[in-house]
Amino acid sequence: MAANALRQPTIFLPHGGGPCFFMDWTWGPADTWNRTKHFLEGLAATLPEPPKAILVVSGHWEEQAFTASTAPHPELIFDYSGFPEETYRLTWPAPGAPDLARRVAGLLGEAGLPAGTAPGRGFDHGIFVPLKVVFPEAKIPVVALSLYLSSSSRNANTFDPALHLAAGRALASLRDEGVLLIASGMSFHNLRAYLQPKTLPRAREFDTWLTAAVESPAPERERFLTGWHDAPFAEFAHPREEHLIPLMVAASAGGEAPGRRIFTDEPMGAAISAYRFD
Repeated sequence: MAANALRQPTIFLPHGGGPCFFMDWTWGPADTWNRTKHFLEGLAATLPEPPKAILVVSGHWEEQAFTASTAPHPELIFDYSGFPEETYRLTWPAPGAPDLARRVAGLLGEAGLPAGTAPGRGFDHGIFVPLKVVFPEAKIPVVALSLYLSSSSRNANTFDPALHLAAGRALASLRDEGVLLIASGMSFHNLRAYLQPKTLPRAREFDTWLTAAVESPAPERERFLTGWHDAPFAEFAHPREEHLIPLMVAASAGGEAPGRRIFTDEPMGAAISAYRFD
């Protein structure tokens, strides 16, 4: 990685519903995901320079340790169902970056976090669906990084926000080497609540709280995000939090400055937002 690379931001982005940007949408108005797609299409132009590599924390990959893919040529993982046949023939042949993946695991391990590598992991749809829009040329090396599904003292699987915040701090130095860190998830993710009358006001209230948390200075931001369960309608917005937890990595890797909301929309009757940390 070039030592003189311009510092890259960290970004939490919504990856939409399945392969929504590459099909005629039928669950609601046909233009449901148009604004999100337009946001993603313009994202690369806002970066200080083309990234040397991209590290993506996906809400669709869970392991018993933070795990980075060392696959040199990752295949696409079509981990969605019930969509048109052509969406299972999408291509996005971005190369992997095995050396960077091993470095990611090393940085996490040095920080005292459980970490490892996976030689065969490809790009799930939380990675290839949005990045096919952002970087259609598929030339920049990409490393996939999993969430850490740990066990609490009650022996229940959980995504510990504090551990994911710690992971972001451990990886922050990569930004100065031209590595773009993307956290791919959804700021609202309750599949049963979409298109329901009660959803939008609740989703808006949670989104307002989340935006205020993200835009707070670092110490307060981490305190708010660690206690996200206390937010209004938190568990309504996220009955299971795997789509929110990537935000923790992006937020702490973002450093001391407050984050900022760079996009918001209300597809399928729910408020969603994207955030950036410079």
